[in-house]
Amino acid sequence: MNNTSPRFTLCLLGMLSCVTLCAEESRTISTNSGLLAMSPEIEKKVDALLAKMTLEEKVYQLCAAYFEKGDEILEAGGAVTEQKIAAQLGTHGVGSISCPAVALDPAQSVEEINSLQHYAVEKTRLGIPLLVNNEGLHGLVMKGACSYPQAIGLAATFNPDLAEQIGAAIGEEARSRGCNQLLDPVLDLGREPRHGRVEETYGEDPFLASRMGVAWVRGVQSKGVIGTPKHFTANFCGDGGREGANVSLSERELRETYLVPFEEAVREGGALGIMCAYNALDGVPCAMNHWLLTDVLRGEWNFQGIVVSDWSAVNHVHGTQHAAATKGDAARLCLLAGLDVDLPRENYYLELINEVKAGRVSEAVLNESVRRVLTLKYRLGLFQDPYANIADALRETDSPEHRKLALEVARQSIVLLKNDPSVLPLNPSVKKIALIGPNANVLALGGYSSRDVKGVTVLEGLKNRLGDRASIVYERGCGINDTKTNEKDLERSVAAAKNADLCILVMGGANGVTGGETRERATLELMGQQENLITAIAATGKPVVVILLDGRPVVMNQWVDKVSAVLMAWYPGEEGGNAIADILTGACNPSGHLPITFPKLTGQCPMTYDSHPYGRGGGYVELPTGKILDRYAAQFPFGFGLSYTTFAYSQPQCVPEKVLANGTVSVSVNVTNTGSVAGETVVQLYLSRENCRITQPAQRLHGFRRIALEPKQTKTVSFDLRAQDFQFLDEHFKPCVAPGVFHVRLGGDCLNGVTGTFSVIQ
Repeated sequence: MNNTSPRFTLCLLGMLSCVTLCAEESRTISTNSGLLAMSPEIEKKVDALLAKMTLEEKVYQLCAAYFEKGDEILEAGGAVTEQKIAAQLGTHGVGSISCPAVALDPAQSVEEINSLQHYAVEKTRLGIPLLVNNEGLHGLVMKGACSYPQAIGLAATFNPDLAEQIGAAIGEEARSRGCNQLLDPVLDLGREPRHGRVEETYGEDPFLASRMGVAWVRGVQSKGVIGTPKHFTANFCGDGGREGANVSLSERELRETYLVPFEEAVREGGALGIMCAYNALDGVPCAMNHWLLTDVLRGEWNFQGIVVSDWSAVNHVHGTQHAAATKGDAARLCLLAGLDVDLPRENYYLELINEVKAGRVSEAVLNESVRRVLTLKYRLGLFQDPYANIADALRETDSPEHRKLALEVARQSIVLLKNDPSVLPLNPSVKKIALIGPNANVLALGGYSSRDVKGVTVLEGLKNRLGDRASIVYERGCGINDTKTNEKDLERSVAAAKNADLCILVMGGANGVTGGETRERATLELMGQQENLITAIAATGKPVVVILLDGRPVVMNQWVDKVSAVLMAWYPGEEGGNAIADILTGACNPSGHLPITFPKLTGQCPMTYDSHPYGRGGGYVELPTGKILDRYAAQFPFGFGLSYTTFAYSQPQCVPEKVLANGTVSVSVNVTNTGSVAGETVVQLYLSRENCRITQPAQRLHGFRRIALEPKQTKTVSFDLRAQDFQFLDEHFKPCVAPGVFHVRLGGDCLNGVTGTFSVIQ
């Protein structure tokens, strides 16, 4: 198609001293939706369109087309011809397009996606526009899009406001390119750090994940793009972290922990998409799990959107899980369970045509899924205008505002784990720096990243921030996972260290090498020769700062006592190098807190801060050195994070000290910056009950608040705890409040803080 085609023309035409936080207020984020509200008029339009559709047209609305080089669909340079569009869309059309034009620049991607929409609107019998999906975990996965810190880094900010801003920014870029559904956020919990995709989660805690997930969904949907929380559910926690494994969890654990972020994203965030998981729950694959997709999701939570499959999950029900004897069986079982759309391509759901004709599936059941898909298309305004605009795409793609946001998120995400105050922030007397490590001069972004990112490495960031203040000698030292030491590289690194005032080692992982999709880990130590490199540089006697660019906890008991400082920077996005340099130089005070526990040994995993009490006390683990530790001992606990200043907490006040089950307890604490520099911290509230007939977690996060304090300044932070905070699930999994004594802990992590007590009475 040439530049005078209709779709090209259409493309151009589109051109304080007291802070209060209560249980309800902490769940209230702006709800300016970019989608049309559901209305009787939309219902009438959907019913009228559905009445015109043939069986085949209905089934194709539940299918997707996928244009990729592997299918020999793309021409050289990435163009999609009308002939090849017709080969998949025919006259029947399809419901969705999966991740098109990811390798094209903004203008080309808009042109290609508009060409797909134009064909659907002008060349199919009923002219039904397309849902166009893409990935947007920490940035739109398209060429040139802004790349933000990986999800686990965002969680380390403990800042839902930033999560909403990122969701909105990614939604803006997606919409400008013609994408109207994002297959995110990941609301699986990172409770098994050996899993390859723990970096994609918001950490181990259900409350933190729900706050970040609700905010992200609201942000993206405010821009007229569907959020699709995934993977529903418990995908990353079974069988040592192996993805897609059968997960044998009780309904109690599912409801109390793993379902919580999804429920909040639906009930409160208004998510209009859900992606099912690959795994099975107690033997029943999630893709065909009626209890999960219909009874809970739609029946209990009143979900109003569409359920899509994880890519090829319907296929796996038949091909790998062997829960269905034929392709038709798999399609029928998934549809009946409540799965609406089969992604990423026309495949198993085409079998529904024969299933309906043979009477094994009622057309009325099929109609319900089709109705949900059509409804979303009307709510997105696609029937009025399905086209993107090149000018919008050029303006929104990696805009200065988005880069500024990426820098701020990266700054707030970095966690200072260890620090000798004489080392960080960098002293002006430091004139020679040895910058060493496999991640020192690479753009470590993590999985599901934008294409062709124009980012800043740690080396570049230090040069940007230090200028002529200090000289930097860079040595790679080793690779991420070298099988043996390169003696010449090691010698050069040691020589650089001996000649420096201070050494900065940038270590960690790399997506597709030490983690990522389908890449689980057996150990959490740094891979390859990295630990040997740290030991060799530390042996020079020079101060050593270790920066970790990684998406998971790192076991560091072999070297942490040999270095002066440790920064966990996660995968910090395109502005990560500048953000790290800001922390190192003191231009920014570190304020990130761990959203996941760092164990001392891999063998302690899974290890979460909110474990239930054991059936007997005590218990120990043994380090390789022979040292004996308490079984609960972590290297760094959940919520942990240091600052260049210090914070003190007063004794908390619980008012009233006795409350009825339907009452409210106000918990307040004074927080003072006792240091000499301004800083931010995250005040965390943990709640536990003294006794319960059904054992409860030792503690659970029930509130948090990020605050900024000038030196010697004090702020009062208050949290309101209500009936939902006092509840537990009874023997029938129903919410129950029983009289008892509750303990609150307020502080900067799950282990350290001040405590108070109140009682719930009849």
